[in-house]
Amino acid sequence: MVEETEQSDIQKAVEAKRTKAASPEQKLAELKRRLLEISGLTAAGSLLSWDQATYMPKGGGATRGRHLALLSALAHEKSIDPALGKLLDDLLPYTDTLAYDSDEASLIRVARRDFERARKVPAGFTARASAAAAASYDAWVCARPQNDFAAMRPHLEEAVELAREYAEFFAPYEHIADPLIEAAEEGMTAARVRTLFSELRRELLPIVQAICDQPAPDDSCLKGYFAETAQLDFSLRAARSIGYDTDRGRLDKTRHPFTSKTSSGDVRITARANENHFGDAFFSALHEAGHAIYEQSVAPALDGTPLGSGASAGVHESQSRLWENLIGRSLVFWEHFYPLLRDTFPNALGSTSLETFYRAVNKVERSLIRTDADEVTYNLHIMMRFGLELDLLEGRIEVKDLPEAWRARMQEDVGIAPKDDRDGCLQDVHWYCGMAGGAFQSYTIGNILSAQLYQAALEAAPDIPREIARGDFGALYGWLRENLYRHGRKFKPDELMIRAAGAPLSVAPYIAYLRKKYGELYALPQSGQGSKDSI
Repeated sequence: MVEETEQSDIQKAVEAKRTKAASPEQKLAELKRRLLEISGLTAAGSLLSWDQATYMPKGGGATRGRHLALLSALAHEKSIDPALGKLLDDLLPYTDTLAYDSDEASLIRVARRDFERARKVPAGFTARASAAAAASYDAWVCARPQNDFAAMRPHLEEAVELAREYAEFFAPYEHIADPLIEAAEEGMTAARVRTLFSELRRELLPIVQAICDQPAPDDSCLKGYFAETAQLDFSLRAARSIGYDTDRGRLDKTRHPFTSKTSSGDVRITARANENHFGDAFFSALHEAGHAIYEQSVAPALDGTPLGSGASAGVHESQSRLWENLIGRSLVFWEHFYPLLRDTFPNALGSTSLETFYRAVNKVERSLIRTDADEVTYNLHIMMRFGLELDLLEGRIEVKDLPEAWRARMQEDVGIAPKDDRDGCLQDVHWYCGMAGGAFQSYTIGNILSAQLYQAALEAAPDIPREIARGDFGALYGWLRENLYRHGRKFKPDELMIRAAGAPLSVAPYIAYLRKKYGELYALPQSGQGSKDSI
């Protein structure tokens, strides 16, 4: 044992001497090698998680948790290796000789931020959190259909405690949720989210009320019989049309849709299917395709490095929501795709007009399930969840009281309350596959950014809608690839938005989009018309 320790010390000394004598270019190559090792372990974990949510036998849950915990611990160990920190220190002066937006300077800058963040979190915590998440997800898969919150209560209590423990690694902070939010959305804080949500809520509530006061459009055309295989085939056809490369991806079924990436050459999407409702499979597939297109379109040189993914959870969500809603629920999109859809399901849609179908897929109503919510009410669900997260983290409510708190908040914020926990606090997987906190705000941030980016794309290429009506998505995809996708994580979210859209995060384009689209669909007065309470 003593000899082994001495040999290890000698090897480290030799390695340190060799590194010290290396040129900046050689050190950069060594940095990339180490980062690729971390990426490989993370990718293996992603593949195991994908399998757990798609094809894994029921009996594999406990073992899968151990596998994921081991990979997570190994990746974390490499992420905080002092030798990696030394490399980054040595390369810091080198960045002064490089352009700020170069791949090399960006890699060193972002890897440095990741290292500083990772080394604050003990490896043992990372392994515990990963194992807890896997066990909780496995339990949730069984508990939700059984409406069994009691089974999930200990898992959620652990998730809340893990979130609090994680936050303490980054103390001091202004709010306990700040470290969790920062992990998903760099530069964002609980205070900033609250301000953003307050502004958005003030604009949304009158729109929701004005629409819900009207008779709801007929959406019975979506509730016929739609064979599962045909739904998934049609969904994949549409995903390919907007840019999803199935030579580097695939579509599978799952309970809660997600996207999984091991590399830019393997980005998988999932969807849920309901043979008695068209929208479930199609819009979940289009949503996940938006995520996947982003990942597939990052510059190849960045693949396998910390730069080789989306800029943040919110920026990522902007792409899933842009393709799902701004494009996938637009009239011009269905001018091209509806004849194909009607040919696919002639019995269900043969006598339904394009206008009727378009109004059906844009029906606004107060509903229980977030993932089924329309564009106008969706963010009310997010705001409610964000508020409950803060309450749990701050200790204002306990996990045992969550079901009742959920029902009360739903009634207050959305105007409808669930009769059970299956459609209440058990409906979202997020709290049951990781730490409780830091995720939901990114969905609304993504909605806001989606309109801001689409507006910028239209200003650059005004013919985009006419091209979409012909089934041509090249101009929109090309603009997004050039201004957003290819950069990966090279820039912080606000920085990226200024480059792509000319301004940081702003609610105005999103509200303008909702007012125009739903003002036309529901014949609502435009801002400044009618009474002082009009929208």
